[in-house]
Amino acid sequence: MSVRFKTEEENERALAVVEELMHVQNRTPEEDALYELLIVLIEKFEEDFYRPGSASTPHSMLLFLMEQQEVEPRDLVEVVGSEDVAFELVNGEVEVNNELAEVLGDFFKVDSSLFQG
Repeated sequence: MSVRFKTEEENERALAVVEELMHVQNRTPEEDALYELLIVLIEKFEEDFYRPGSASTPHSMLLFLMEQQEVEPRDLVEVVGSEDVAFELVNGEVEVNNELAEVLGDFFKVDSSLFQG
């Protein structure tokens, strides 16, 4: 069974829920699961709708989460430990290893598997 949004309206509603959940301080495990699921579904819809034929990658997920949470590349410097790595990451010039996936997962409050190919 394939679950996906079929219209922009469905996608917009999901974006609104993600926006609300993003600002919840102590999300329940259920809210975390819903948040992560909606992010994946939104990313999939936007790929299919706006960039047909492109597959979700750790890099596209990073860019999507940065856009959704209004994170700038400079905001990642402290998280990843260096300005060079932050900008290489944003530009897709560095692979996301397991350790980096964990750090990004913690930072964006999502499961680290979203950053693993």
